[in-house]
Parts: sequence; structure tokens; C-alpha cells
Amino acid sequence: MKKVLILFSIIFIVMFFMHVDVEAQCAMCRAQLETSASNPDAKNTGINSGILYLMLFPYIIIAIIAYMWYRSSLKSKAVTNG
Repeated sequence: MKKVLILFSIIFIVMFFMHVDVEAQCAMCRAQLETSASNPDAKNTGINSGILYLMLFPYIIIAIIAYMWYRSSLKSKAVTNG
């Protein structure tokens, strides 16, 4: 068990300090940015709203799990106290 922990620690440290430049972008994002770059009046509202939309779902999932966990802990406390 100790060897596995040491191995994971070493892998984590190496990955943490390793720096790799990546230039990846989906085709739809690239098209949206190129379109908005050609029109100086347009702002990148499509990209910004897309980022907010994608960012929303993990928080909703975490909130649902936290609520279910809280409800479960209340039921278990009621069973042990009652």
C-alpha cells in the first residue's frame, strides 16, 4: 500500500510540474471566434454564453448529490435518535 501511495505521489508531482502547450479547439468554437473577429462590432457573446452553459451542469449535479446526501443523513439521524 505504501509503494502505491509513493508511486501515485511521484506521478502527481511530475504531472503537476510538467508544462505542455496545447492548441486544441473545436470547429464550432473556431468558427464562432473567426466570425466575431471579422465583425468588429460583434462581441464574443456566443462563446461566453456557451462557456457559462457548460459550466452550469457540474454545479447542478453537485448540488443534487449534496441534497441527497443531506437528506440521507437526516433520515439516518432520525432512525438512530428515535
